[in-house]
Amino acid sequence: MQSSLIDIQGRKISYLRVSVTDRCDMRCVYCMSESMEFLPRPEVLTYEELERLCAVFMRHGVRRIRLTGGEPLVRRDIGDFLQSLGRWIRPVSSAPGLDELTLTTNGSQLGRYADTLVGAGIRRVNVSLDSLRPERFSAITRRGDLHRTLAGIHAARDAGLAVRINTVATKGINDDEFDNLIVWCGEIGADLCLIETMPMGETGEDRRAQYLPLHSVRLNLQKRWSFETADGATGGGPARYVRIAETGQRLGFITPLSHNFCDSCNRVRLSCSGQLYTCLGSDGAVDLREILRSGGTDSDILDAIDLSLARKPLRHDFLIPDNDAQVQGPARLMSVTGG
Repeated sequence: MQSSLIDIQGRKISYLRVSVTDRCDMRCVYCMSESMEFLPRPEVLTYEELERLCAVFMRHGVRRIRLTGGEPLVRRDIGDFLQSLGRWIRPVSSAPGLDELTLTTNGSQLGRYADTLVGAGIRRVNVSLDSLRPERFSAITRRGDLHRTLAGIHAARDAGLAVRINTVATKGINDDEFDNLIVWCGEIGADLCLIETMPMGETGEDRRAQYLPLHSVRLNLQKRWSFETADGATGGGPARYVRIAETGQRLGFITPLSHNFCDSCNRVRLSCSGQLYTCLGSDGAVDLREILRSGGTDSDILDAIDLSLARKPLRHDFLIPDNDAQVQGPARLMSVTGG
């Protein structure tokens, strides 16, 4: 099925990121403030509402859905929703539905849910892990337990899930750990993706102090590791991959500030409150929850999606200047749309 979801720039939308909750059991310094006020539960879409919206997207060309949060696995009864959404994974390429259902998690609940994910048809997960040092991990996450996250990662691997480790590269915080992370990922058979910090919302942290351009990181790593061209160099998302000859695993780079990836953007994001964001770096959204709860039809939902795509910007406007100029980025926190 050809996608009927095409933005004003002519880009086909085939990838939907769905936040199922704004809640999380961590408070990572680049994602949330330490003192959070979460949405009242009535403002959060029910699982039935989420699946209905996903179905509209899938019927019109979305082929990949990634579930995010907050932390998606802290939402009650998430296993039933995973099973229900997993039924959309299509057996043949001509059928409407999904090529892939995936999930991004902080790993804290993976020990409980690894088998459930596999049973729902999920074959790979992204796990946020910014340090292999317990005290540093605790400081970055403000309340996380490294041993629990590592146990979750091993449970995922034991269940047969492919794992990609997501590490936000933060200047002066974890920039001395990239070699150790490469070695460790090689040992457990996981890919690694380094991500530049993005100026989203007020987290109480200095974004200028955090920002580390990944082109310099890559040049430094190439002094010690042999990079080869990786098959599927983009993986359908914003990461650009190489394969590390010494470990056999892939290393990805997501560079929203130093080298944006907007020309090939195929993504939109649905928040847990039903706001559709066509750009991670923009505050503009269309309210799909209002349409759902006022008795709107699927055609009404599709019309609103098309309206949103007609406003999708050419590129995001993230900016962390070197001088005293204002840091530019959306007012909402990263946790609202799950990155």
